Amino acid sequence: MGGTFDPIHHGHLVAASEAAANLGLDEVVFVPTGRPGFKQHANVTPAEHRYLMTVIATASNPRFTVSRVDVDRPGLTYTVDTLRDLHAQRPEADLFFITGADAIQQILTWKDSDRLWDMAHFVAVTRPGHRLTVDGLPQGGVTTLEVPALAISSTDCRRRAGAGLPVWYLVPDGVVQYIAKHGLYRGLHDE
Repeated sequence: MGGTFDPIHHGHLVAASEAAANLGLDEVVFVPTGRPGFKQHANVTPAEHRYLMTVIATASNPRFTVSRVDVDRPGLTYTVDTLRDLHAQRPEADLFFITGADAIQQILTWKDSDRLWDMAHFVAVTRPGHRLTVDGLPQGGVTTLEVPALAISSTDCRRRAGAGLPVWYLVPDGVVQYIAKHGLYRGLHDE
């Protein structure tokens, strides 16, 4: 499951859990982006903070792990590189790439998108406010999965934390404490 995870929230965790259960996945590997290519001009929290929040959020689920492949790779993060590196680490694994319905609609604009279909099977999970469609994508290349709707977004979590509003129960407890301890998102409430 790739994403910026800025911060990771319960919506991400529910989507991963539902994908694992519905698709019979042995493991869900969360892969926080290093330097997201599609957010070059956005104010993105440093990768190490996002990685550590993801580790905290996933620690209690034995089927969840976190990979540093994108955090440790220099340069911009692209899914094609993520999948190449994960294949190198796990050559026998059948990879499924879990992402939101909003992201899957943009997949044809991703770097080397024509190569992605041979590297992984894509899973598009519903997100509140986004119509789930895979029109124009390769037949059988994307599985759509409806998950319990949680109207939580990382953008709203950042805004709330930046404005001094609570994010309890939107993100895991350890992530709430990490955000407070490191003063993340202060002054971002105008975002």
